[in-house]
Amino acid sequence: MAIVKQDKITVEPFLALGNEEVVFLKGRVIRAYREKRPSSRNNWLKNILAAIRRYSGSSVPNAKVEISFQDKAHVVSTDEDGVFELHIVECPPKDNVSDSVTFQVLEPSTRKSRIAHMEVIRYSGDTGVISDIDDTIIISHSTEIGKKFWLSISKNAFTRRPLPGVSEFYRKLTDNWTLPVFYVSSSDWSLFDLIKDFLRYRHIPDGPLFLKDKHINLRNVWKSGGGDHRHKFEKIELIFNMYPQMSFYLIGDSGQEDPEIYAEVMGNHPNRIKGVFIRLVGELDPERREKLSSIINMDRFHFVETSDEATAIAIKEMII
Repeated sequence: MAIVKQDKITVEPFLALGNEEVVFLKGRVIRAYREKRPSSRNNWLKNILAAIRRYSGSSVPNAKVEISFQDKAHVVSTDEDGVFELHIVECPPKDNVSDSVTFQVLEPSTRKSRIAHMEVIRYSGDTGVISDIDDTIIISHSTEIGKKFWLSISKNAFTRRPLPGVSEFYRKLTDNWTLPVFYVSSSDWSLFDLIKDFLRYRHIPDGPLFLKDKHINLRNVWKSGGGDHRHKFEKIELIFNMYPQMSFYLIGDSGQEDPEIYAEVMGNHPNRIKGVFIRLVGELDPERREKLSSIINMDRFHFVETSDEATAIAIKEMII
């Protein structure tokens, strides 16, 4: 077996969350790239070079990863995009035992495979928020490929701009950040760190990211955020199944398929949707609205143009 140069292959853990009995873990294995921390002072050229480095990392399919949790080891394999995931059942929190999980690459073999750590967050309560990202909290121009591509490569976490009023709306909707927020997006995993930094910098509630698994590299970076959005429905269903006691607010935009996906979710879980907020990207086609109305009752669907309008509706309906 060939030995790969030290630290060239690494685990990137993405998700470590659970309820009182089950833990869900997700990450990927890539050939590592080196990246400096972004800065609000970086110009567009530095950001483009950073984007090139970000997407120059290649996924490692069929890698074996050892996951250690609560004194037990589990070995998983990555798929063709270098992604792995694991459900661990019957693992309630234990007294005096850390809920930290570790990840280490077993194959391909490296001289010194780094061990990655992540703290498991167990969510509880009866209310949560599920939110899209592009053109819902961050200006992305997802319906205009040229603008979207330029933003994605020429800006960083500190120079990308949020939708006006988003931070305040989310703060109020989550009761001063006490309700959990789960982000489901068609952005790819290469943007994981950028999105996390953006949320913190813009004072938007942090939360687990469920991104698109398909690996994006330099040859198809312009596809990031596009293509089939069906994975969003599957990831939302995973959240609903993991937290059966929760009802949710769903937040998205009309630029992609959020209204149709959320309508299907509402059809499957009619008693677990507290409200849906869809930010309008342009005008909503009347035929599209009529089709949505034929699927579900639109009373809890709110189409808004601004975060202030969403806040006003939430206050009027005593949501906040």
